[in-house]
Amino acid sequence: MCKLQLRLLKLLLLIVTTLLGQRLVKCDVKQSNSCVWYGICDRVKEYNSVKIKNCAYDGPPKKLDSNGVFALNEWCSHLREDDDDVYTCCDNEQLYALNENIKQASNLLNRCPACMKNFAKHICDYICSPRHGEFINVLKKKQSISKPNKEYIDEIDLFVTEDYLNGTYDSCKNVLMPSTGQKVMDMMCGGFPASKCSPMRWFQHMGDVNVAQIPFQINYIPQKSLMTSDNKFKPMNPKIIPCNESFNNDPPCSCVDCISSCPIAQEVKKNSENFKILNYDGYIFIIMLIFFIGSLMFTVFANRKVPSKEMNHIKNKNFELSMSEQYAQKVEKFLQEIFTNWGKFCATHPLKVIFISLLLVACFAYGTRFSQVTVDPIELWASSTSQSRIQKDFFDSKFDPFYRVEQVIITAKGYQDIIHNTSNGVINFGPAFNKEFLLKVLEIQQSIENIDNGVLKDICFAPLRSANLPKDEYEVTDCLVQSIWGYFQNRKKEITDPKRNNRKDKNNFTVNYLDTLYNCFQNPFDTTCFATYKGPIDPAVALGGFNENNDTMPKNPKYERASSVILTFLLNNYNDDLKVKAAKEWEEKFVKLMQNYTRNENNSMIDIAFISERSIEDELDRGSKSDISTIIMSYLIMFVYIAVALGHVNGLSRLMIDSKITLGVGGVVIVLASVAASSGFFGYCGVSATLIIFEVVPFLVLAVGVDNIFILVQTHQRESREISETNAEHIGRILGKVGPSILLTSLSECTCFFLGALTDMPAVKAFALYAGMALLFDFLLQISCFVSLLALDTARQNENRWDIFCIIRGPKKSAQIQGNNESVLYKFFKFFYVPLLMKKPVRIAVIIVFFGWLCSSIAVISKVEVGLDQELSMPKDSFVYKYFQHLKKYLSIGPPVYFILKGDLNMSNTQIQNMICGGINCNFDSLSTQIYLASQVPGNTYIARPASSWLDDYFDWSQLQTCCKQQDSTKEFCPHSEEFDCHTCNIVKNEFNRPVDSNFSYFINFFLQDNPDEDCAKGGHAAYSKAVEILKNNKIGASYFMSYHTILKTSQDYYEALRSAREISQNITKTMRSKLQEIGQPDNVEVFPYSVFYVFYEQYLTMYPDTIRSLGISLLAIFIVTFLLMGFDFRLSSVVTLTIAMIVINIGGLMYFWNISLNAVSLVNLVMAVGISVEFCSHLVHSFRVSTKHTHLERAEDSLIKMGSSIFSGITLTKFGGIFILGFAQSQIFQVFYFRMYLGIVLYGAAHGLVFLPVLLTFIGGRRKLNDENIEDPVETPLKDMNEIAIDESK
Repeated sequence: MCKLQLRLLKLLLLIVTTLLGQRLVKCDVKQSNSCVWYGICDRVKEYNSVKIKNCAYDGPPKKLDSNGVFALNEWCSHLREDDDDVYTCCDNEQLYALNENIKQASNLLNRCPACMKNFAKHICDYICSPRHGEFINVLKKKQSISKPNKEYIDEIDLFVTEDYLNGTYDSCKNVLMPSTGQKVMDMMCGGFPASKCSPMRWFQHMGDVNVAQIPFQINYIPQKSLMTSDNKFKPMNPKIIPCNESFNNDPPCSCVDCISSCPIAQEVKKNSENFKILNYDGYIFIIMLIFFIGSLMFTVFANRKVPSKEMNHIKNKNFELSMSEQYAQKVEKFLQEIFTNWGKFCATHPLKVIFISLLLVACFAYGTRFSQVTVDPIELWASSTSQSRIQKDFFDSKFDPFYRVEQVIITAKGYQDIIHNTSNGVINFGPAFNKEFLLKVLEIQQSIENIDNGVLKDICFAPLRSANLPKDEYEVTDCLVQSIWGYFQNRKKEITDPKRNNRKDKNNFTVNYLDTLYNCFQNPFDTTCFATYKGPIDPAVALGGFNENNDTMPKNPKYERASSVILTFLLNNYNDDLKVKAAKEWEEKFVKLMQNYTRNENNSMIDIAFISERSIEDELDRGSKSDISTIIMSYLIMFVYIAVALGHVNGLSRLMIDSKITLGVGGVVIVLASVAASSGFFGYCGVSATLIIFEVVPFLVLAVGVDNIFILVQTHQRESREISETNAEHIGRILGKVGPSILLTSLSECTCFFLGALTDMPAVKAFALYAGMALLFDFLLQISCFVSLLALDTARQNENRWDIFCIIRGPKKSAQIQGNNESVLYKFFKFFYVPLLMKKPVRIAVIIVFFGWLCSSIAVISKVEVGLDQELSMPKDSFVYKYFQHLKKYLSIGPPVYFILKGDLNMSNTQIQNMICGGINCNFDSLSTQIYLASQVPGNTYIARPASSWLDDYFDWSQLQTCCKQQDSTKEFCPHSEEFDCHTCNIVKNEFNRPVDSNFSYFINFFLQDNPDEDCAKGGHAAYSKAVEILKNNKIGASYFMSYHTILKTSQDYYEALRSAREISQNITKTMRSKLQEIGQPDNVEVFPYSVFYVFYEQYLTMYPDTIRSLGISLLAIFIVTFLLMGFDFRLSSVVTLTIAMIVINIGGLMYFWNISLNAVSLVNLVMAVGISVEFCSHLVHSFRVSTKHTHLERAEDSLIKMGSSIFSGITLTKFGGIFILGFAQSQIFQVFYFRMYLGIVLYGAAHGLVFLPVLLTFIGGRRKLNDENIEDPVETPLKDMNEIAIDESK
């Protein structure tokens, strides 16, 4: 019992001690329910705002009347206690001002109920709480002006807990401003962007007296505990509502506004580690292994003994032919007869054939009058049926084409950095902020604005200009001009006025224009920073060179480090050419102004680059014309060579007789005629031409046509005319020998190009069609017109007449009977090159070297870059070329991307709204939410910002009573700033606080016409006037949600951004269709992305597959034609196709090593390479096939001797001079894609056709398929005996 009493006594002492301790603590704290102010003493005007000064009051809180209680309930209902009487430290007037200030903040924060509640609770507590004395310490008072017997509060310390600061900030830090896709903290954190904002910085801004809405200086003093260290104050610590939690009847904040409400998208680390084997590149290691194993196996194979079966076949001359061999023999004989008779006919009636040929060419060429040359880049590279083209046309038709952009990049070259000391530390400004430089920028800007007496005002994009404003009231100041001078409203005195630039802050630091700029960089949405068009200037657009690390996703850009200033003028764009005419005329004058300025302004301190919307098309046209002289010179060199090289002069005395200048010119004219006929043919058909056609097709036809000409003429020169033969019979016999080979190559090439026209890319399709038809005309003219010319030239030579000057005869003693004439090049092949190449060690080495070459190309071909850098499309002397260089170096913002929503959607349906919006009550996988989540991982998605959402802003706009107004009499739209004859709209809300169905459709037009300002930041006119398609009865059609890509520098960045945007859109579409099916609504909805560059870069998404398909179709066509015309000879057809494939693959390797990217231009060249490669291969293989020699070694030697010199002189040497000249072209496309690739095509083709192919035939060419009795061999050579053959086989 005693023990129990003792324990009770100890417990009682403990309670007493505790209560006494609490009392002792409380005695140091100010009396609860005490105030530090009550009522309003003064309204002091400071700068552009009116400051409300609260009267100092040291006493108990006072009772509110019914009006005060009603006002309190709007935002501060938590201050009401259970009693009916409400006591506060604020009167009705203070409550009205409080509600007005919170209402302005709600424009931005109301999207997130928890944030809004926490923010409002903070304002309510420090203004009206009956317990001021617990957490407010008055530091400064001033005498009231209107109430002399009273003082007003001028500065206080406000004690708050750190938990409260952090919790309130965390609930608000991710709230978005849908119209811009930025966070509200970008506008509410003073001089700091959202990325640099912190709880303390946010509250310091809310306590800064220099902010218009802040009545007096409030110093927030954060505390870690619930009591200050001196025990005098109890920090304010109201309960915080996390943004991902619901309270009362309000739902939690959405994922878009509260990162805690959604799954955090994780940044996927890109695998930078390459495939490795023994620390070597895995692919190269495997290729090397294949090379060594393959080389070893081939060496063993090549050194095998000749099988006895093969020797028995050689000895047996009476072998039986298989059915395919009999077919091949019949086809070859049939073709020889056809060509022989046709050649004889043309040689017999040369003038008639030439006349008819020219007449037909003239008829076809006349069609060039109807030809149209396409220079529009979109028409060149984007098929009208391509996805990006269809989507672009849809966007343009619904929302008008994207603005016409005029831009000037002005770089400070000779200026130094500026060191500026401020209260926040030293700020190092870049050279672009030098006063002299900025004044020069303003001078340039004003010169542009004054072009043609300020006509810019009529054509510019003015987002805040009223649609009903008369045109004669338009002003240039209405135009959206992104310029750093917008921060000063284009007022020069803001920089030059000494008074404005020598002010002192409270720490005695100089305040000048640099501080204004810095503050505007941090918060461009501060209304004091708005440009003359009454909207913000984005520093990422107006400045350049600040992204010193070239980061594509700068999190904390240092705009103050800029080295250049960028002027951007946006002009309205339309589908109607008549409406755009004025803009194009202005652009022409703009370009002339800037060209004159850069030409005449000898200022080494600045560097200017500029562009207009029309400049690319203009410069492409100019660049093509400027290179005409280079192209003509290239062709002239080739023409001269052809004319000279065709002749075979037997002595100086016969120089003018044996020359073939006229014949060569005739052959060149035939090439040009075939191109003209092809152009005319497609002119009749209405197929537009491109500049590529006129630059590339003549080169191609010249390569193919000249080779055939050389083969025909040189075979004619080597073949003796028999004594009984007439000139016509002789020519007919020659054509019979080479005609099948010419038919094989021509038919292969035509088929190759016509099938190549199956591609969707307009430029490649047009090239393939024009090239295929030109080659067809060239073939027909060669076997008719040129054969007739050859007959006339042979008759002239036989009559000993001079070339060109036919009326002059040579002396009789110089006459020479036509015999077996062999050129120097022919003798070189016959007596030196072929014997050397056919030595067994050389042949083995050739195969191994070419196999290694192929392996090396395969190893790197997948690394060839896809795309076309913009500057490569321009001549180096072009101002656009300079602009592209500056753009890549200085511009640090990504292009806008629009997510277009189309389909039959009832937008007034709440369930459908939830599939789209991003605010409270919206689906967690809505359109806005998915784009928002994508923006959280920009390294993967290339989406830099959340998308603007007209739907979310419309909801917010409809909830603010001060935003929507309509005329009293007509009920039509009235700007919210208008007071006369206007009243607040009566918008009926549903349970989600959104307009009901009928109101939703009716007031959407009001929202889209309402300009945003401080009183109603959600007005939709500026951001969404073109974003929503309004149908009849105010129904909504298509609409878009705008975001931005990350900074895109390379072609890969651009097409990967497109790929990512499509993946996001496809996922949104799939989600919405699924949801629509669940609620029984039509699911014909689609979301797709659009940006201005998509139409150009879409081709690169599938460039590799398209290239493989195009080249594969071409190779298949060549194989099929060769297979049919060579009598179903699978082996030789495969050899031709394999060799051509090797040429193309090795050219792909060349593209990697010579930095040639894969794009439409290089694809055209690769397709052309296939066609030219046929000339290097098919003639030789056909000659090999019809050779009457016995072993494949002898047949390879024979075919190379007969065709090698013609191929070398007809293709290889012909092209060298012309290709060399292309290296001096101004256009970089010519230098990179024509000079380099043409050189590679000719050299690689010659190497494979004259070195690798004949060697390959010695190993896998197969046995002789045709008897020499059936097929006539062009040149008779004595057969070796069997012993010599066996020796040859063992070499």
